[in-house]
Parts: sequence; C-alpha cells; structure tokens
Amino acid sequence: MTALTEVELYFLKGKIERWIRFGAPVNERTLDRRRRIAYFAPGSIFAFVRWASNGYGTLVSRIDILRACESIEPHSTIPAVKPGAEILLRAAGWDRVQRVLRAIDAVESLGFAPQDICPDHWRHIHNRSAAGLSTRPYSRERHQAWLLRARVNSK
Repeated sequence: MTALTEVELYFLKGKIERWIRFGAPVNERTLDRRRRIAYFAPGSIFAFVRWASNGYGTLVSRIDILRACESIEPHSTIPAVKPGAEILLRAAGWDRVQRVLRAIDAVESLGFAPQDICPDHWRHIHNRSAAGLSTRPYSRERHQAWLLRARVNSK
C-alpha cells in the first residue's frame, strides 16, 4: 500500500487555526472537537494554512502549497505534515498570505480547481513574490499547454 501524507488540522477559535484551503484528501479522521487528520495520496497538491494569535495580535500567518510525495521521494518537513511534502510555494506574513489567497481565487474564477493546475504556476508565484516582483496570472492557454504536456509525459 502506498503511504499517505497526513496533515493534522486544528481549530481553537481566536488562537490557533490549521486548515486546508484547497485539495482533495482521500480520507479524513476526526480525533476530537478541535482536531482532524486529512490524508492525501502521493502526487496530490493542496494548500495548508497555519495561523496563530495571542492577546497582542497575530503570531503566525503562513500558507504552504504542497505536493504529497511517495515514501521514497525526497521531501521537506513541515509542521503538522507527516512525513513531509514537496514545497511548491511558501509564504509567511499576512500580506504575502493574502496575495497567495488572491492568486488561488483568480485560478478558481477561471473555473479550475487549484490542485489541478500546473504545479509550475505555484512555483512561479513563490519565486516572483520572494523577489518582490509581480506574477503572471494563470490562463486558459497555459492550462491547455499543461494538459498537453501532462498527456505527452504520461505516454
């Protein structure tokens, strides 16, 4: 059996939130009122959001767009993700997280599920944002090129 990637989700109102913004888990298990575990198949792409605050304001605001890996593939360790995943995009700080959320919304407005688009688009957003540059929007033409490339690579 192929090993699944486990993501521990947590919700404590006004204190800690860990949730999936997009992605299709193959299974979920509820641990208690506040905790769940989402399981992703190898190759699945998903966005994992982490947020925490205290009485003085936000402590952590982070989004990671990840690809679940096969057990033999190299991967990065990410808190609450076991055993880890390939990082396609990582953003920390509320302004950067908001920019990524807007990019996800833009993909969805085209009618595409964000987990089904070209993974290179998420890398592009990460690299351009890290350099302080504007990003190219995803397009129907780019998606068609991705589908053709994926079909050629699968043969």
